[in-house]
Amino acid sequence: MLNRRQMLQQAGAGFGMLGMAGALSSLQAGEAASTVPHVTPKAKRVIFLFMNGAPSHVDTLDPKPALAKYEGSQPSGELYRKINGTGYMPSPFKFRAHGESGVVMSELLPNLAKHADDLCVLRSMHTNVPNHEPGLLIMNSGNQQPIRPSLGSWCSYGLGTENENLPGFVVLCPGLPVVGPQLWSSSFLPGQHQGMSVDTNDMQVDKLVANLNHPNLSRAQQQRQLEFLGKLNRLHREQRQGEAALDAQIRAMELAFNMQREASETFDISREPAHVRDMYGPTTFGQSCLLARRLCENGVRFVQVYYVSKNEKQPWDTHSDNNRKHRDLCADSDRATAALLTDLKARGMLEETLVVWGGEFGRTPYAQLDKKQDYTKAGRDHHHTGFSMFMAGGGVRGGLMYGNTDEFGMDAIENRIHVHDLHATILHQLGIDHQRLTYRYSGRDFRLTDVHGEVVRGIIS
Repeated sequence: MLNRRQMLQQAGAGFGMLGMAGALSSLQAGEAASTVPHVTPKAKRVIFLFMNGAPSHVDTLDPKPALAKYEGSQPSGELYRKINGTGYMPSPFKFRAHGESGVVMSELLPNLAKHADDLCVLRSMHTNVPNHEPGLLIMNSGNQQPIRPSLGSWCSYGLGTENENLPGFVVLCPGLPVVGPQLWSSSFLPGQHQGMSVDTNDMQVDKLVANLNHPNLSRAQQQRQLEFLGKLNRLHREQRQGEAALDAQIRAMELAFNMQREASETFDISREPAHVRDMYGPTTFGQSCLLARRLCENGVRFVQVYYVSKNEKQPWDTHSDNNRKHRDLCADSDRATAALLTDLKARGMLEETLVVWGGEFGRTPYAQLDKKQDYTKAGRDHHHTGFSMFMAGGGVRGGLMYGNTDEFGMDAIENRIHVHDLHATILHQLGIDHQRLTYRYSGRDFRLTDVHGEVVRGIIS
């Protein structure tokens, strides 16, 4: 009798011909049983642009004129934390409507404003806690403890890969954010769904992907070596049925070998014309967005681009000097994100690529002062009960402002969207029913959204 891996190898097409790879990667582990999408997919892939530290919604996507009227007034209720404090702080940035749809955006986002009719702005996001560690974990895994698989891992598990020579889930991150690798962990899912983390501080291919080429052996010699190791692994596995870790190790070696050929081209952004590289901007985030497009173009299902740096884990965490920092941060993010949308659209990829932009929560509509009490350099604190994100492409409605916060931007009050709802909607656009994508572990069935989440039907085209 053939074992599972031999059957798939001899079938010819292998994983690439199957819509839901989860059904095949571990039959004995109780993985997804369906080999077709649960619903008609609108997107094939996801690019999640993660603004680490949390952007201010009242300075970017959610204008609140009442903040000027009540400037200095202290909010009431449990949410207000008087930290060296003052009250409501209006945004100094002008907002106006853009595009045929009239999506209202801040002057900080002039390039994205040109894509107003492509953007679905979610103005009513909310999450559980206003602290970075649990906030990051909830946004990335649906749980505020570091014990669950990440969103990208669930997508990889549910959809499999379009390219056996590249990982299904890649994380572009020039410095470790708070929490670190747990944000792209596969946890109890099979190891092949772990996000491959790439340090984008140096965009040279041999620095992005270490040990890409063998220093001594030819490709033919490596192939023979891999086949010999494969035989040994199969003998080992036959005596130890159901060892998921061994399967993951076998897959990792096969992928590492296959990547030698394809990764050297896909990860090489120098192959792009100069005008394309210039469009994204020379910054690490800009060039990472360009690499994200190349990865998706070559079959990677889920790419996450973290806006962090070696020296600053949470660049958007503007507890002081909020206005100046947002000018700088938005200039970089705006240019690169707009370039990504322009590029995807020009290549006919935007309709099948779901782009998500946002952080782990928002920032307070009121000011936070440092010990010097200098209001001209006031910051904004963490805020979780109302904030903004946006999506584009992938079958969501462009030119839409969905949901609302109250007049001060404190609380989401209309068409509220929890992170679980966001996750359910992302999976839905990929053709996955979030209630049916489960994995049996430790005696129970787990899913990304646990017992929560509803698809946000109002934003689907």
